[in-house]
Amino acid sequence: MTKDFIHIADFRAEQLSRLLERALADKKLFQAGKLPATCTRKTLALIFEKPSLRTRVSFEAAMVQLGGAAIALTEQDIGLGKREAISDVAAVLGRMCDAVAARTFEHDTVVELARHAAVPVINALTDYSHPCQAMADAMTAAEVLGGLTGRKLAFIGDGNNVARSLAVLCAKLGAHFVLASPQGYELGEQFVASLPAGPGSFAQTYDPRQAVADAAVVYADTWVSMGQENQKAQRLAAFRGFQINDELLAAAPADAVVMHCLPAYRGCEITDAVMARHAKTIFAQAENRLHFQRSLLNVLITEGGIR
Repeated sequence: MTKDFIHIADFRAEQLSRLLERALADKKLFQAGKLPATCTRKTLALIFEKPSLRTRVSFEAAMVQLGGAAIALTEQDIGLGKREAISDVAAVLGRMCDAVAARTFEHDTVVELARHAAVPVINALTDYSHPCQAMADAMTAAEVLGGLTGRKLAFIGDGNNVARSLAVLCAKLGAHFVLASPQGYELGEQFVASLPAGPGSFAQTYDPRQAVADAAVVYADTWVSMGQENQKAQRLAAFRGFQINDELLAAAPADAVVMHCLPAYRGCEITDAVMARHAKTIFAQAENRLHFQRSLLNVLITEGGIR
């Protein structure tokens, strides 16, 4: 039994598959108006070191839909690790709330929160990983493609937190993950060596056309993440040629779907035309953040953890 949801690598393939199946089933119940409010009088503490749209709205909406409530705490509110020790914040929130979700810069911040909190802690994004996004993406792939198993996902862009989580998830679920990035922006050797052995595969290339060949999913993310603003000019120059546009998609199968975890910077990593054609899938990804996280909260809060 695992009380927290910090990193995809912490879980077996069967556990991840069960979470996805549960989220898909709960989504249907919710849409039919039949999902029970299992978290009445339960409270989620939401910690934000970074601005948020999808993360805050999806977690707050999820708690309301489960009959509970969420309290959003910004860096100015608590000064995590500055005004007050992370361990002390975790101890306090663990006594006052039923779960904590944290969106932070340092991955170790979430790890330490989990170590000292008596309640479940969820990684709502760190600079290292974004497990909730990856799971919502897998939900979307299940709905659009029937699943990721045996399929190729081509991630075009930076070897960032989303790429890491998707690479691990693909390895666990038996999908083939390929990252296409400029030299210097690939995933590091230490991470690659840590990837779990499994039915999936992992590859890196500097050629986006090679990456999208035979891909079922072509995935985009911003080239400049929060905290990298001082690198913007350098990154825009480095990623020239890695835009997801009609020319690149001509090298992919005609039925390939495009995903983007948002926010999208149109004209940079993706064009308006591609966004428009694949908007249904892209905004389904955003909506599935709500549906996956609602099921995750239900499992962690009411069932004591992930079996």
